[in-house]
Amino acid sequence: MSYNVTIEPTGEVIEVEDGQTILQAALRQGVWLPFACGHGTCATCKVQVVEGEVDIGEASPFALMDIERDERKVLACCAIPLSDLVIEADVDADPDFLGHPVEDYRGVVSAIVDLSPTIKGLHIKLDRPMPFQAGQYVNLALPGIDGTRAFSLANPPSRNDEVELHVRLVEGGAVTGFIHKQLKVGDSVELSGPYGQFFVRDSQPGDLIFIAGGSGLSSPQSMILDLLERGDTRRITLFQGARNVAELYNRELFEALAAQHPHFSYVPALNQANDDPAWQGFKGFVHDAAKAHFDGRFGGQKAYLCGPPPMIDAAITTLMQGRLFERDIFMERFYTAADGAGESTRSALFKRI
Repeated sequence: MSYNVTIEPTGEVIEVEDGQTILQAALRQGVWLPFACGHGTCATCKVQVVEGEVDIGEASPFALMDIERDERKVLACCAIPLSDLVIEADVDADPDFLGHPVEDYRGVVSAIVDLSPTIKGLHIKLDRPMPFQAGQYVNLALPGIDGTRAFSLANPPSRNDEVELHVRLVEGGAVTGFIHKQLKVGDSVELSGPYGQFFVRDSQPGDLIFIAGGSGLSSPQSMILDLLERGDTRRITLFQGARNVAELYNRELFEALAAQHPHFSYVPALNQANDDPAWQGFKGFVHDAAKAHFDGRFGGQKAYLCGPPPMIDAAITTLMQGRLFERDIFMERFYTAADGAGESTRSALFKRI
């Protein structure tokens, strides 16, 4: 059995299969709905039920309060229709969103590369090409491990038959531990995608700033490779932060790109550089490197951030002090179910993240 869900004010209609959430159906049909965490903790996908019956699912009481439940608000990532529905959503459809539907894929591990002491590059050959926008991510399922984990795509969309993921080893992490210690070339995996609303807004003018930390380099890598392949002429500056030289992976790739493309600049920064007397680059945090490079003035540019939450929050503060506004800053945040009402799932500087 399936139900039709009409999304107002756009009037789009999606078909939701039995047991499927509203968000899952929308993503698989290429329909834009705002979302972030995907499992009921961040409230980004909150919608109003106008007509019909729905099971609200396992929405966090912090993301969907009792008074909102009484008002028939639901989270699209948790809500399962029990009848045909009409919902109202804050749908500010992005003109740059291409709407590639989410699909399921099978793949075979083609390579596992040591990028740094804590990060591996995982390459997976897919059973068929996966259309996506640079900056999006996939949900990866591994044999013998419950659930899926989200990993950003590091390859450009032009190479969509083999995905590249950057996986940092997380202490106690079942999936990252399996990838680092047990997964082998030739193993079969499953994944779904593409997900996410983190991509370059081509319709918006302005030069581009990318600020990345740790394995958060994956999305900016995909975006920058795509921009350069497409011949984009805007000035592009990548700031990559790491603790030390050993963790500053793919440095040679970006130095080579900077040498080949005059409008692309690469600025690496080490926050433990005092331990390495041979380091001649920027010493300090990556947001301070951006501030120094642009003399604290970022006006007229667009910024894309990807990395640990403390890095993102520090970068937001620096960019806004330098005359960028909420509309100029884009980021991707991944939440875990343990976040719940976590104190740092939102930036106090932004109305919505």
